[in-house]
Amino acid sequence: MVILRVEPYQSYPDMIPAVGGNNALDNLMCCSWKIASAPEKRRQNTILNGLPPFGEERGRGRRTRMAEDTLQVPRVQLGSEGFEVSKLGFGCTGFTGINNSAPVSEELALSIIKHAFDKGITFFDTSDICGPHTNEVLVGKALKQLPRDEVQLATKFGMVRIEPNQVIVNGTPEYARSCCEASLNRLGVDYIDLYYQHRIDTSVPIEDTMEELKKLVNEGKIKYIGLSEASAETIRRAHAVHPITAVQMEWNIWTREIEEEIVPLCRELEIGIVTYSPLGRGFFAGKAMVESLPANSFLQSLPRCQGDNLEKNKILYGKVQYLAEKHGRTPAQLALAWIVHQGDHVVPIPGTTKTENIDANIGSLRVRLTEEDIQEISDMIPINAATGNRVSDSLIRCSWKFANTPPKS
Repeated sequence: MVILRVEPYQSYPDMIPAVGGNNALDNLMCCSWKIASAPEKRRQNTILNGLPPFGEERGRGRRTRMAEDTLQVPRVQLGSEGFEVSKLGFGCTGFTGINNSAPVSEELALSIIKHAFDKGITFFDTSDICGPHTNEVLVGKALKQLPRDEVQLATKFGMVRIEPNQVIVNGTPEYARSCCEASLNRLGVDYIDLYYQHRIDTSVPIEDTMEELKKLVNEGKIKYIGLSEASAETIRRAHAVHPITAVQMEWNIWTREIEEEIVPLCRELEIGIVTYSPLGRGFFAGKAMVESLPANSFLQSLPRCQGDNLEKNKILYGKVQYLAEKHGRTPAQLALAWIVHQGDHVVPIPGTTKTENIDANIGSLRVRLTEEDIQEISDMIPINAATGNRVSDSLIRCSWKFANTPPKS
């Protein structure tokens, strides 16, 4: 177990923000399972070159709405072991107040998950820290209304608790097993599709944790293993014990540091990347969010949304808004489209408490970006363009930048 001592915090923002014959549309066959094993270069350009040219539409009239109503979410593969998910996932943590001032009602949460599934989103993400525990219970209730074999369920362990001046992380084999069994019980399922270590315990060799997770795979309690906020060294060492199917990292239009080391490594090892906070923790969700941050919003606790930092970062929002208008889309849709176009192995998991946002997020899959478009966006908001850290120092100390573990004895 490792205890990370940190500065006092205002909230826990390091989660996803409240921001499915061939495939029904022939022009989306290029994103289906049938080419999931294509060579890497082709895989990276599949979505880039395959989506229909709705980016040219400047209005959002009847034709666009009808097209989005009939759009099915493509299927892609994460990792090298055949784990297939919807290209767009759904982060559930906002239901229990992680990113909102208060939890939403159970009835509303269940209806939103059902709506997402009906629209073709089948990849749902939660964690035992959320609530704590109540988010898993809620997701479990939703799963009872859905066909289990058509849902890909991800949850996490490793963050014991967050206190005013310390974050406690545990990656011991015993803790990993006990958390898995508890999550199975709360979720009411026989197996977890993708089980992540939520944060890395820097006092335990990653090989020890992975050996226990490997046993859980062999026992059928989990199908695939993931890591969240892990360093490149830790990912490589873990992958040598058992294939890592996905790493979950914050990656969005203004948080791009992982492009320098983590992204190339994942491509090399054929590891999927699941991106949480793909809308910059909600910053790019809409103009209203930027002009007047909602009272009690977790955004107010972020260094990038305080004082002069916020005023400087509003310029970045303006740039995204300009490019979004160029493509006839909203800033949120352009931000999602940008991350979607990073390759078939990249799956964003935006969360929301509004069904209309789910529909709008799916609409981002209609945005066609050329290589030149992607480069234009990337150049306009380069790595490290944002002013201020993405989260408080307390959570930075739990991030991939500080996630190496001791060598195995």
